[in-house]
Amino acid sequence: MEIKNPQFEDVRPYYEEEIPQAMQRIASSEAFPLLASFVYPELSIEEARAKISSFKTVYEFQTDTMRKVNEQIIKRSITDFSCSGLDKLDSKKSYLFISNHRDIVLDSCLLQYSFVEHNLPTTQITFGANLMINPLVIDIGKANRMFKVERPGGNMKEFYAGSLHLSEYIRFVITKREESVWIAQRNGRTKNGIDATDQGIIKMLCMSEQTDKIKAVAELNIVPVSVSYEWEPCDVLKAIELYESQSKKYTKKPGEDLNSILTGILQQKGKVHFEVCTPITVAELMALENTTRNEYHKAVAKLLDRRINPSYRLYPNNYIAHDMLFGNTRYQGMYTPEEKKAFIEHMKELERYDCSDVDTLKEIFMGIYANPVDNR
Repeated sequence: MEIKNPQFEDVRPYYEEEIPQAMQRIASSEAFPLLASFVYPELSIEEARAKISSFKTVYEFQTDTMRKVNEQIIKRSITDFSCSGLDKLDSKKSYLFISNHRDIVLDSCLLQYSFVEHNLPTTQITFGANLMINPLVIDIGKANRMFKVERPGGNMKEFYAGSLHLSEYIRFVITKREESVWIAQRNGRTKNGIDATDQGIIKMLCMSEQTDKIKAVAELNIVPVSVSYEWEPCDVLKAIELYESQSKKYTKKPGEDLNSILTGILQQKGKVHFEVCTPITVAELMALENTTRNEYHKAVAKLLDRRINPSYRLYPNNYIAHDMLFGNTRYQGMYTPEEKKAFIEHMKELERYDCSDVDTLKEIFMGIYANPVDNR
């Protein structure tokens, strides 16, 4: 029997009894033939429709359809996929996985795939309200254990109420439902290649337990996660956004989130590695007992960074970009002339973008790859 709380009706994913109807809606959607051709290329549309319609549980949907989605993504756009550190986890415990954030969908999606492959429970996943583009996306997301997170906005009172609601929900899921949760280390993806945990995330987590700051973090069983891509998802789009942001406040264009999702999925990513880091311990938190709350939030964020950044796997592209950006050959032993040629060739895609200063745009692009070298 699922533990439910009406307080969270506005954010929760689907309950098990809601899955059959969600599967029927997905199977009868206009976009289903296109989706089925990607996920089940060996089946006819009617066979795929019958398969999806037969699912009655989240487990069936995730271990069949979503497993195949990830297998297709890996087959079509990843040359080598790996995940280490899963042996640090206890399948009977619930955790809060806090990850660096490089791709809208893949960071959490590929991690769930690793859990499924190693017979570990999947997690609930934060799902930005801005990504709830249409009923089909909502059905797929909520059937995939995604819960809604509102983007910060409005006045301070609304922002506080929203943060408290999110904090209470995460604590409810981990401590009462005994399920794990995935959340990014910051609001939005890292665009410039510098991964850093926002202390505001830690502050938000502590809002639902005000009496004991150590307990507030300790009972969530935080596990930092570091994901590294050889070819950064949406690297060209990120460089353009950072370039445009230099001269004016950047405003998202209609359909931009969907374009980033599809680009991230389809773009060639080369090698991809996930490192599940050592969980944050009570002893580490107790060492911070005499700090102020603000100092505590900042120190816990730094604890995560000291796990995530050293675990980030650097690839030849990172060293190539660093040498090119700083005009030296410091790391030339870390890559081949062929790898450098491939990086330069890829960077030529920036020349299609109409801008007045392509050299600055290229510097920004190289920074996306070079910054992880310094960050580590």
